[in-house]
Amino acid sequence: MWFYLAVLLGLYFLRRWYRERQTVENLREKYVFITGCDSGFGNKLARQLDALGLRVLAACFTQEGAEELERLSSDRLKTTILDVSSKESVVAATEWVKGIVRSKGLWGLVNNAGIASHAAPTEWLTKDDFAEVINVNLLGLIDVTLHMLPLVRAARGRVVNVASVMGRVACFGGGYCPSKYGVEAFSDSLRRELLPFGVQVSIIEPGAFANPIVKLVEENLRATWNRIPSDIKEIYGQKYFDNYCKYFEDLTKGASKDLYLVTDCMEHALTSRYPRTRYAAGWDAKLYYIPLSYMPTLVADYVLAGLAPRPAQAV
Repeated sequence: MWFYLAVLLGLYFLRRWYRERQTVENLREKYVFITGCDSGFGNKLARQLDALGLRVLAACFTQEGAEELERLSSDRLKTTILDVSSKESVVAATEWVKGIVRSKGLWGLVNNAGIASHAAPTEWLTKDDFAEVINVNLLGLIDVTLHMLPLVRAARGRVVNVASVMGRVACFGGGYCPSKYGVEAFSDSLRRELLPFGVQVSIIEPGAFANPIVKLVEENLRATWNRIPSDIKEIYGQKYFDNYCKYFEDLTKGASKDLYLVTDCMEHALTSRYPRTRYAAGWDAKLYYIPLSYMPTLVADYVLAGLAPRPAQAV
């Protein structure tokens, strides 16, 4: 029995490997719009797809980021400025894309732009702290998708949304984890709605990577600690804060520098004839966070609470 089960599993993975190696035809004629291309995953993906010959439309938050990306890329790649949290900016970017792709439509939409500010215990934060992150990571992603969707549908293309393993297991407070859970839910419903139109939706779930978002978390945490009331500081204590900072320091030190582990997943979602629904990027995602997300809540709570520092006035 075990032998036949092993054979079936072997055949399943062999078939999946064969299917996933098949690529879409005429990639050099296809347009892909990517948000958040100043640095990190978006910047690397833009250059990676440009090298493959795709027509990359890269949206950067700053003019400096756009100019630097253009300098490192071919003449095919075009850039624009986009703030995904601004309705006017999204509308302007959409009109810019329409003017370029025309009747061809948009083959790929990669929602990559995101921030991770105000990652801290919930009691240290305000509603505005949560809103700042959610407006970019979730509502901005939704707004860009709503505006670009007719272009993607016209090309029977792909939507690739960058979530996170923190959208599967919430490991710290603040708006980042809720926003990524929202990206997961939005992507799931969108995928089912677009199936009749031949549009495929994929979710990227990176683990910890050495990108600018991770590096800024600790700086924001210290700023948050400095502004909270003294009575809250007494409840948690300086030792709690120091250990909480150390948690993020260790996360930064252990973060992978191989951004291609993420951008290769994005590339596959855009270029394979049979893209996956979800891509877990990084060994920590595959071996720790994703398996933990399938564990009973009691187990996940025990593991994560065991890693968390203990407040000074804990009972």
